[in-house]
Amino acid sequence: MNVVVALAKTAAALITGSASMVAESAHSWADTGNQIFLLIAERKSARPRDAAHPMGYGREAYVWSMFAAFGLFTAGAAVSIMHGVQQLLTPEPAGDFTLAYVVLATAFVLEGTSFLQALRQARGDARKQGRAVLDQVLNSSDTTTRAVFAEDGAALAGLVLAFAGILARQLTGSPVPDAVGSILVGVLLGIIAVVLIQKNRRFLVGQAVTAELRKSVARQLMAGTDIARITYLHLEFVGPRKLYLVAAVDLAGNRPESAVAQSLRAIERGLENHPGIEEAVLTLATADEPSLPF
Repeated sequence: MNVVVALAKTAAALITGSASMVAESAHSWADTGNQIFLLIAERKSARPRDAAHPMGYGREAYVWSMFAAFGLFTAGAAVSIMHGVQQLLTPEPAGDFTLAYVVLATAFVLEGTSFLQALRQARGDARKQGRAVLDQVLNSSDTTTRAVFAEDGAALAGLVLAFAGILARQLTGSPVPDAVGSILVGVLLGIIAVVLIQKNRRFLVGQAVTAELRKSVARQLMAGTDIARITYLHLEFVGPRKLYLVAAVDLAGNRPESAVAQSLRAIERGLENHPGIEEAVLTLATADEPSLPF
């Protein structure tokens, strides 16, 4: 879909000479490349862990999403802003804007449908986590969902800006609103690029989990009858929706060392059967260590 929309916007930009349409065509080509990078991110991050990568390949998602945000969104922003400035300095003659309106309207319907799907998924995830939708999108470890939501939202906002710029140019006869529309689309893409780069960077260097997730994992640990208390809990994202868990626990009862070791291994295996736990490591707490308050 993105390729078709990008081709249509490019044709409209060439025919109409609109700076806003040039910005939108650059935006759509950036989106097309972004989808390729996100597909690579999803496939590479889904590979099972091996001897070379004992924590799996989940962080590949953040690396490839970083490439997408930095390279493609920034490239789209640069093209849009530069062309808008150029249009201000040396305006091109305007053509018939009918084609531009048709392309923008069609793109708005297509992008709107895609955005509603992304919004529906984000609402479902937010409901499960007990978060607001925007909080879930911005702070989720799922970089693909965040990128798609941001991409579709930016696409709709960019279409509105382009429409306003073209309409104002048609009504006033001045190329300035059209050029300003192109610059604003570029600024929008630049802001999104910075936000996505920052989010991926934080997960690559070790984003802390939320207090709600920490409590949820602690409740899961304490749900059985084996663990009496937790004195240490380390949670680290090693990929989208994938956690590395280290905990110091005090087991219930007074059992011999061999039975304790077996119990710990059994709890670890049970935790790792959960789709959100990549690896779990449990150690015994000492008697003088205070329990964590959950």
